[in-house]
Amino acid sequence: MRIGLLPLGRPTFDVPYAEEKLAAVLAQLDASGHEIVGPRRLLMGPDEAALKSTADADVLLILQITFTDAGFATRAAVAHKGRVAIWAVPEPRTGGRLRLNAFCGLNLLSHALGLNDRRFTWAYGDTVDLDALLSGPEVAPKRGHASDAAPVAINRDLRIGRIGERPDGFDTCAYDAPALKALTGAQVTELDLPDLFDRARALPDAAVAPYAAKAEGLGGIAQLDKGELDRSLRLAGALTGLKAEHGFDAMAIRCWPETFTEYGGAVCGPVSMLGEARTPCACEADVYGAVTQAILQDVADAPVFLADLVDMDGDTGVVWHCGQAPVSMAARAPDATVHTNRKQALLLEFPLKAGRVTLFRLSQAYGQPQVVIATGDVVDAPMAFTGTSGTVRFDRGADAVCRDVMASGLEHHMALAYGDHAEALRGVAAELGIDVLELGS
Repeated sequence: MRIGLLPLGRPTFDVPYAEEKLAAVLAQLDASGHEIVGPRRLLMGPDEAALKSTADADVLLILQITFTDAGFATRAAVAHKGRVAIWAVPEPRTGGRLRLNAFCGLNLLSHALGLNDRRFTWAYGDTVDLDALLSGPEVAPKRGHASDAAPVAINRDLRIGRIGERPDGFDTCAYDAPALKALTGAQVTELDLPDLFDRARALPDAAVAPYAAKAEGLGGIAQLDKGELDRSLRLAGALTGLKAEHGFDAMAIRCWPETFTEYGGAVCGPVSMLGEARTPCACEADVYGAVTQAILQDVADAPVFLADLVDMDGDTGVVWHCGQAPVSMAARAPDATVHTNRKQALLLEFPLKAGRVTLFRLSQAYGQPQVVIATGDVVDAPMAFTGTSGTVRFDRGADAVCRDVMASGLEHHMALAYGDHAEALRGVAAELGIDVLELGS
């Protein structure tokens, strides 16, 4: 069999570690007896020569070595005339930096391929069953079913602020404003990201003071760069001002790279503060993510956390984001820190407290809306990765949940709230007249 390789990486992650992982994968492939063509180095962006070198391969094997956006890989997969397979590599839960975040890249790509009706096989592990990956059954799309729960009314007057555009290659964060309004009643106001920066810079010190007071008692706050910290806290004040001015219930913010490269301070800590105050903010300008958060917040009557799934090991999964979970979810006193990749303040760092949780997404997978639910327990475990992260034992098992994430084409963001709210969310699906999918079922 002729296997064409596309090894994907991103320079903001741990490149030497990624190269070690790639070398181990290549050793397994070389020992398989198959003919291997294509680049044997990490591709840090679109590479037309790499596509040309793999064009006549029987299988296009996308190696998800770090997190990447899905743009280049999707284009390659859609154009390829043979089979498509994806192999993503894990990393240990050491409590340190998320060095690769490859699972989230796999999640992002599976959604994009679903939207493009491109079938694929996938594997996640340091060693995998190559025969199954290269020749086994392709992912069969999985949908939910009509909800038989009693309808649960939602707020049909949600006001959502979208600040900046979604990153390229993030189909998970795309939205159609008329379709969203028809489904949920939510109305979106689109604002420019530079306007948020200008508003933050012009903010009077008195408007920043409440957020500076919240940050004052955080462990490690004295070690942070004072300019970065001030700029970050100014974003909290500016977002609060936008909420008051426009009546926003939730916001979706383009959080990188411009907050770091053009403004000079992270929005993650401010997002934590606003989330705790019941104004949820979605990363990466994810408008459906913001609506998801607003719905779950109302159902749970509690703060919510928009998280990535970043590891699944058969027994448990890890939910994570850079450092923006509401502090009421903390298992210990939060610490102040910097972004693990961009090295700028302010982020909050803590493991999620143990307890019953519900994960929820108003999904657009395969181009059709549905409610997606998972339930489980955050377990008392060491912090898996820096930022805000929790280890979840899913009611239906992490392996089954993982398979359904890929088969359903689920977006890479899910909202988390403490408590078991599955029945109420089934009612939300009934109210909206859309299917409900319970992961692992």
